[in-house]
Amino acid sequence: MQTKKMTVEQGKRCGIDRFPNFHRTGSIRGMKKLYYGKDALLVRCGQYIYNVSSEPSIYNEATI
Repeated sequence: MQTKKMTVEQGKRCGIDRFPNFHRTGSIRGMKKLYYGKDALLVRCGQYIYNVSSEPSIYNEATI
C-alpha cells in the first residue's frame, strides 16, 4: 500500500490535523478496506497517517 510523506511543518501549514487519522503502526490495507475505500489518498505526517481524500491538493503536495 502506497502512502505519501509530509514533514510535520508542512502538515501544520496545510492543517492536516483536521483530517481522519490512525497511528503509523495500524494497517493501511485494513483501514482502506473497512473505512476509507480502496481509492483513499493517504499521507503520513509524523507518527500518524491521514486520509486527505477530501482535499487532493494536499496529497499532491506530499512526496513519495
